[in-house]
Amino acid sequence: MPHAATRSALRPEFDHVIRKIADYVLDFDRFSDLALQTAHYGVMDSLACAMLALEFPACTKLLGPVVPGAEMAGGVPVPGTEHRLDPVTAAFNIGACIRWLDFNDTWLAAEWGHPSDNLGAILAVADYLSRGNIDQGKPALQMQAVLHAMIQAHEIQGILALENSFNSVGLDHVLLVRVA
Repeated sequence: MPHAATRSALRPEFDHVIRKIADYVLDFDRFSDLALQTAHYGVMDSLACAMLALEFPACTKLLGPVVPGAEMAGGVPVPGTEHRLDPVTAAFNIGACIRWLDFNDTWLAAEWGHPSDNLGAILAVADYLSRGNIDQGKPALQMQAVLHAMIQAHEIQGILALENSFNSVGLDHVLLVRVA
């Protein structure tokens, strides 16, 4: 290990893959009508799965604030419930409902996954940002922004899964959701 005085405080360059992902997210072109329609169906399918999951007490007991009674006035609503939560807890709640029955999408490649696992976070962040915009007199995000984020997350997760098997080296496939 090098002596502490010889270590650099400079941040290393990001690797090539991370730079390509960032460039894609920031510089995307308009998506095709077919891609937007497919994403629309994906949102509807995921929310339908979430609504059915609410019929299962094992699922609903996981929902709500981490601390009982710590609802957030003006917080992100969890569809099908009365919960209004901070964006992180709402993302978990929405995501748990979407995947509870495991009826929705599956992507099979070198690594498997469920791209809809990204949707809980996308919906929670979109709602939170929209509420902030409205509070500042700006327009709320349009559903097209959600669809664009969903397409990008699906593509990032799917393309990385084509050639990378994280399970084969002892990492959970959900790592791809974190990247996406």
